[in-house]
Amino acid sequence: MASSLIRGLLAKGQSPQSIWAADVDASKLESLAQDCGINTAAAEQITASVDVLVLAVKPQVMQSVCESLTSVLPRADKTAPLIISIAAGITSAQIEHYLANSVSANNVLESKAAIVRCMPNTPALIGRGASALFANAQVTAEQKTMADTIMQAVGISVWVDVESDIDIVTALSGSGPAYFFLFMEAMQNTAVEMGLSEEVARILTYQTAAGAAELALASTESTDELRRRVTSPGGTTEQAIKKFESGGIRELVDKALKAARDRSIELADDFGHQA
Repeated sequence: MASSLIRGLLAKGQSPQSIWAADVDASKLESLAQDCGINTAAAEQITASVDVLVLAVKPQVMQSVCESLTSVLPRADKTAPLIISIAAGITSAQIEHYLANSVSANNVLESKAAIVRCMPNTPALIGRGASALFANAQVTAEQKTMADTIMQAVGISVWVDVESDIDIVTALSGSGPAYFFLFMEAMQNTAVEMGLSEEVARILTYQTAAGAAELALASTESTDELRRRVTSPGGTTEQAIKKFESGGIRELVDKALKAARDRSIELADDFGHQA
């Protein structure tokens, strides 16, 4: 995801000299620098001098990464960088806790880092991502604009006002591509079973999915209305839709998204207990 963000920013005209990257994998970092012309340095060196710090790390290592930066991260002043986290299941409060130099006697954190949590999805790899962002109270309007600029380099971005909505976003767009892939896989398999070649089934499935999404984006009508327009009474589409409905597709989607949301909440609780 970090590589996608860097390449997206460069494609939007960002100077490669304004971008710095750090990674524990030296060979991967060197390859990225050669491909993109960006700067590389140790994470501590970068943190001390940048305006925006993107933490594109796995949730399991977020605590150790943050704690390694506390000695160089300015505390609670305007020189501190905006921190953007794209790690799933780590709340802004947990990041503040990881970054805090100390905790007061009543267990209230003294640090006030400006943090934006972001939930992107995998289509960001091709510049078609959908990202939702949440800003804590320390994030300024200017910093929100910077966060938008970064995430819009790989797709669209929207803001949520309540941090718990990130769990819903995780279930909807974060995990969402896999739901569509599953549906596309099922369509292809059945088409092949009925007699189409695998190549023809694949091409038609992919283009149908892409076309339906583009049509929905371009239209001012709801998806409900778009569905009705293609569903002629007594026609082939109506027969398929009736089978989906009788099979409980709406209830299944309801259960699936709520299960994903609940798991997102559980993961955040797990990381909270580990802190």
